[in-house]
Amino acid sequence: MSWSRNRNKAIEAWLCEKSAKSKARAEMRDFEILFDHGEPSRVQSDAYRPYGNLGFPDAPADRPWIYSNFVQSLDGITSLLGKNGSGSHISQSPEDRWLMDLLRAHADAVVMGVHTLEYERVYMGNPRGPVFRIAEPTLLSLREKLGRAKLKNIFVSNSAHIKLSEFRVFDSEEVDSYVVTTTAGASGLRAQKHPKVTVVPCGEWPRVDLQLMVKKFREELGIAHLLCEGGPTLYGSMAKAGLIDEKFVTVSPVEVGHSAPQEQVLTEFDKTRLRPTTFEGPGFMKENMSNWTWVSCRKVGDHQFHRYRRK
Repeated sequence: MSWSRNRNKAIEAWLCEKSAKSKARAEMRDFEILFDHGEPSRVQSDAYRPYGNLGFPDAPADRPWIYSNFVQSLDGITSLLGKNGSGSHISQSPEDRWLMDLLRAHADAVVMGVHTLEYERVYMGNPRGPVFRIAEPTLLSLREKLGRAKLKNIFVSNSAHIKLSEFRVFDSEEVDSYVVTTTAGASGLRAQKHPKVTVVPCGEWPRVDLQLMVKKFREELGIAHLLCEGGPTLYGSMAKAGLIDEKFVTVSPVEVGHSAPQEQVLTEFDKTRLRPTTFEGPGFMKENMSNWTWVSCRKVGDHQFHRYRRK
């Protein structure tokens, strides 16, 4: 009985938060364009009105054009950890949530680490986790104008220790679901015989071969434009491998600190009190650190919305 009560409370909390987000979307303001040197939009649509122009380069022949999207605090933190660990608690911005949908509308697929799926279930209070979809109707219409097919949700996991039946996204009709893993991980996933999940083996244990992964995305799945939504470990690994072409960064006007205070209660997923940045894992040396071009800048109130392209 206690499990049932807790589950009902979690569902009620999730529905309340969903209702609050819907209200926030209705109060969204237009973006103020400070400068924009990006490509022109490929189609004409009123959906662009709040943001302005947005276009992307053609994809390379051997892999997708890959762009990322993160929200961070002024001091570069992407999650508070604990029950307020979602990026929405950092952003506090309906415009940031709308921009997420705009970027998804231009992508053939969204890729993320499987831990992001698990974290979202804990942080958002949704017992079966989220579906990474486009919620804004006008942006769904824009996606159709752009000629994009159903959005793909792709999750990356070295070990693939995940029960597919526990997550809502793998049953969803709104997106097509894929799991990228090692050959060993693929055997375990296929044994679950989930009818709606496509397993994509890429490399041998202990790590997914990211270069092979993006090659398969382009050649086998027809993905020309790929959006990386994290988490920071997957992003860091892809950036270190030279696989992030550009990045969208929302900077929220809050400062939170790298270390969670001792009085903050953490969840079972928070292995350390150090809060993540956008880039986790081994980084660069001074001699080979990546350099970026500032492509565009917008603002809404005190929130900054940046776009960078790797040189």
